[in-house]
Amino acid sequence: MRNKTEILDELRTMLRDIFTAKAAGETHVRLARAHGYVDGYMRAVLETGLATRNELVEIVAAERERASGPAMRPRETVSEPPPAPAAGSTAAA
Repeated sequence: MRNKTEILDELRTMLRDIFTAKAAGETHVRLARAHGYVDGYMRAVLETGLATRNELVEIVAAERERASGPAMRPRETVSEPPPAPAAGSTAAA
């Protein structure tokens, strides 16, 4: 049985492959299939308790930054999405 480090390293490799394929212009079908594999892998990691959601978010963010450069804002500064406008209110366009 593989340990947590090996499993998370495999996830990093899978993510790196996806981001590289996307940057190379791979077809949508292949990217969607690869995303499905990674989603299933991450779900299994969560369900078995090998990693927390926050650990997985950090891994994805790090691999995305490695492939595409830094995000516009650090993740720590992003809060929950704002609440939806109340019914009947009008939003300025």
